[in-house]
Amino acid sequence: MFKAAIPAAIAVAGIALAATAVPGRAEKAVAIPAPARDVTPRAGLQTAVFAGGCFWGMEAVFEGVKGVRSVTSGYAGGTRATATYAQVSAERTRHAEAIRIVYDPRLVSYGTLLRVLFSVAHDPTQVDGQYPDSGPSYRSAIFPQTPAQKLVAQQYIAQLGKARAFAKPIATRIESGAFFEAEAEHQDFARRNPAHPYIVRWDRPKVAAFKATFPALAR
Repeated sequence: MFKAAIPAAIAVAGIALAATAVPGRAEKAVAIPAPARDVTPRAGLQTAVFAGGCFWGMEAVFEGVKGVRSVTSGYAGGTRATATYAQVSAERTRHAEAIRIVYDPRLVSYGTLLRVLFSVAHDPTQVDGQYPDSGPSYRSAIFPQTPAQKLVAQQYIAQLGKARAFAKPIATRIESGAFFEAEAEHQDFARRNPAHPYIVRWDRPKVAAFKATFPALAR
């Protein structure tokens, strides 16, 4: 693996990495339709949990979405006892690196968040990996927090598949499981470490693609 093989303390220190220039979805968004069905807005803030590769970049993209109140990096799909960076990176815990999004449904809908997820936040056609990172902890997955979210996510995946929105089949899984917050050094990582080689190579392009593709959604 690429990022996961680097101890957290070293990664945070910003020591240069030998980033391989692998062309792909990191540089651009994919034009896809909005979901045909969406979650009906309810009063109060709502939560969404997505997994799509390294949580640093996922967090950076969704922090820039209007209506999103907070984004937390963490681990989903495994147990609390093994929800640590070192254990998850060993690929034996069943966790996925994930983000928890707290959002105001009056300003941004769950379906819109899904559209950003599939269009630009990650490549939903990659199986057990994203760009330079390989392993099931980097899988594409959605962890619905309500039955309505589950239904909308399932129908949107089917909608995109029927429309052949992507050149390859969608690999995104619908899963269940608790979310556990990651260590402090992983929170707001891209914002705190803008010159980190991994952020420069893989995550800045995603943030730029989000702003270019969804200007009305960008802060």
